[in-house]
Amino acid sequence: MIFRSRFPDVRVPDISLTDYVLEHVAAFRDHPALIDGPTGRRITYAELEVLTRRVAAGLTSRGFKRGDALCIFSPNVPEYAPMFFGVSLLGGVNTTANPMYGAEELARQLRDSGARIVVTVPQLAERALKAAELAGGAEVIVFGEAAGCTPFAALVTSGDAVPAVAVDPANDVVALPYSSGTTGLPKGVMLTHRNLVANLVQIEFIDTSGPGDHTIGILPFFHIYGMVVILCAILRRGATVVTMPQFDLETYLRLTQDYKVASAYLVPPVALALAKHPLVDKYDLSSLKMVNSGAAPMSGELEKELATRLDLFAKQGYGMTETSPVTHFTPNDGVLYKPGSCGLLVPNTECRIKDIETGRELGPNERGELYMRGPQVMKGYLNHAEATAASIDAEGWLRTGDVAYADEDGFFYIVDRLKEFIKYKGYQVAPAELEAVLLSHPKVADAAVIPMADDEAGEVPKAFVVMREPVTPQEIMEFVAATVAPYKKVRAVEFVEKIPKSASGKILRRELIAYERGKAKA
Repeated sequence: MIFRSRFPDVRVPDISLTDYVLEHVAAFRDHPALIDGPTGRRITYAELEVLTRRVAAGLTSRGFKRGDALCIFSPNVPEYAPMFFGVSLLGGVNTTANPMYGAEELARQLRDSGARIVVTVPQLAERALKAAELAGGAEVIVFGEAAGCTPFAALVTSGDAVPAVAVDPANDVVALPYSSGTTGLPKGVMLTHRNLVANLVQIEFIDTSGPGDHTIGILPFFHIYGMVVILCAILRRGATVVTMPQFDLETYLRLTQDYKVASAYLVPPVALALAKHPLVDKYDLSSLKMVNSGAAPMSGELEKELATRLDLFAKQGYGMTETSPVTHFTPNDGVLYKPGSCGLLVPNTECRIKDIETGRELGPNERGELYMRGPQVMKGYLNHAEATAASIDAEGWLRTGDVAYADEDGFFYIVDRLKEFIKYKGYQVAPAELEAVLLSHPKVADAAVIPMADDEAGEVPKAFVVMREPVTPQEIMEFVAATVAPYKKVRAVEFVEKIPKSASGKILRRELIAYERGKAKA
């Protein structure tokens, strides 16, 4: 059966992303749009609008045009917004990269996306320059100053005259975050202006904040959750985003207290800290009325514990990079709420649940793979036609790779994952990528990587290794750590005689996962 949203359809305007987000700026021009959490530096909405146009003008003077890609390789800082929306204004493509990436990982994304400009911060300039060199050359622009880089201040000196660009919202890609999808290495997810605008309209009634309200930008803007739910949605409403370049619990608590934050968008590890960490008691969080968790499932027990400790409404939603991201949410009124559920379908959205083995369509309280359809579903994977065809069928149904069920009232629960990637504190880690690194070690004959449960991170990578020569787990973990971003590091190694594989040579990860779960229960 097809499950449909209980909420009325909403109209999706035929408009570019920047025009939609900044549509009502005239009503709150003097309000702060963004505040740098560590320093208090502010950008008002009037300044955001001007800076966005100046970014677009500066890029135009460099020959940047509709369809060109620019990579933002930066932690959350106020200038991220005018950079992102300036590219959008020109009909360009923002490919956002994790600031934890090493030079080789960043270079891979630059090559795949075709980005010829990288924007970063001074602390990451050396890495960005190295990646640009590895990728065949790209200009590096820096928010501040760094040797060998173009200062952001120099980019925005070309005035604010922007050429008229005929953006095609339904087809022009505006964001190109990278995701592993249901399998394999990270791929560029092509999200159009219409995809993101549709999702912003679909979630508009989830948050009631407006001018004078503040939300902490704790979710990284390179990740689809932070990009849409905070960077775009909060600015659309005229509220203020307080940016955090990296997470620190005490800083987060202080900013929440000082700015009297009412709504928080988090990931489960941060929700866990709010529910259990003794440091929380040192701050006045009485302004906080709602916590919404996403990027990974959160237990109903944790929701209740958090709600009880801070006297607020704790809930969660569901989505994925390929759906811009939100497909399920829990309304703020607390009436339509069930603990542990990721909530209800957002407007204009349908889903199916299919039996994993037979593909038979299932009904309420039957577990199977979740399929989604709606205007927020991606255009496809860049340069991966086969992966796109395997993920989206001719009728527009997107295979999520997640195992779920819906109860008789239409509340959805995510219970397992068919996807291969690992969720470390909400970040995606592709096993195939780590396996490639492991197989480059001269003492490793074969390897497989799976998720291992972890109380703090949710999941961490664990490697099963077949030795070619004697080697220690520590040696292997250090070898991988020297190559990949810190969140991708292998945290455990187990030596085995053989990696289970199918007749075609595909690693049978589910067998290893079942083995690991059995050990944990023993």
